[in-house]
Amino acid sequence: MPVQEMAVSPVKSLFWQQFPPMSQRRVYCAPVFNAGLLYVLGGCSETGMPLDSVEVLDVASQTWSQLPPLPTARAGASVVAVDGQVMVLGGMNQQQTPLASVETFHPDEGKWETRASLTQPSMGVTIVEKDGKVYALGGMASDTTPQALVRVYQAEKDQWQPLTSMPTPRYGATAFLIGNKIYILGGRQGKMPVTALEAFDLETKSWTRYPSIPSRRAFSCCTSNEQSLFSLGGLQQPGPHNFYSRPHFVNTMEEYDLEQGTWIKPARMSRMKEKRADFVAGCLGGRVIVAGGLGNEPSPLTSVESYNPLKRRWEYVAPMPTGRCSTSLLQTPGMFFVIGGVAQGPSDAVEALCLQETV
Repeated sequence: MPVQEMAVSPVKSLFWQQFPPMSQRRVYCAPVFNAGLLYVLGGCSETGMPLDSVEVLDVASQTWSQLPPLPTARAGASVVAVDGQVMVLGGMNQQQTPLASVETFHPDEGKWETRASLTQPSMGVTIVEKDGKVYALGGMASDTTPQALVRVYQAEKDQWQPLTSMPTPRYGATAFLIGNKIYILGGRQGKMPVTALEAFDLETKSWTRYPSIPSRRAFSCCTSNEQSLFSLGGLQQPGPHNFYSRPHFVNTMEEYDLEQGTWIKPARMSRMKEKRADFVAGCLGGRVIVAGGLGNEPSPLTSVESYNPLKRRWEYVAPMPTGRCSTSLLQTPGMFFVIGGVAQGPSDAVEALCLQETV
């Protein structure tokens, strides 16, 4: 669909809704949306310990309830809703080592079930669901090395099948399901950010490499709309060309045009208004949204910006009620939830940028 046809909502149609706080302050939690309910699983507590607590928000009535705890306490886990159930895998345990265990919650029975473990313990696994199958890509191994593993879960057999490995091992990457391909962008190998862009074809079960992100930035953010993939912000490390500079926050936006198969030459207007890292990014009302994070301020940012792909420029949106970094993001078609994270310590805040229903 050409960009011209894409509707872009006016900035005034975006507003923040504050939900009651979670009962538990948490960072690195795993959120998932299932049947009108926002599940928040695990994470890290104020004492730095992984949590087994699970709470669920009924978005319509704005009420929280507690679910039975996770069989395995975990922070930085990966979660997906599949066939009306909630599957959680990987993450870190109390010894700060990656987990292989996989657990599924059955809402109708109100209980957890242990499923077949991943073939190797992994943290920062990128997870995608399509047609009832769960694809788990990459991760960080117990010895902290990045993995290139690709695994698919088949529920009827309760087993993980290996698929062709990624060309570039990584963890904490962002995946986009576009047509019959899983695009995977960014991520990390230890302290080094990964710039590789690769796609896995679900029909041919093969990988294709595309041009890499032009600049290497840590704690950046990736998102996509129907036309483009975006790599945003982050912390620029000194490189061979600027050896003496210190790491610094950037307002970079790099856009990959899926139809052209190229990274668009950035224009001055395409830079974000603020330099930021460790924030969240998504799309709402035809706009790219970035919220919170760390910038050149002593405390986390409250500012929120949106990029209009038609006008090719950034504008401010209403600020986030609670400034935070290291938050967890959950997107529904009309809501952009920012969950937990760090304000002074771990946060219990749950806030959503919403799209006003225009009649």
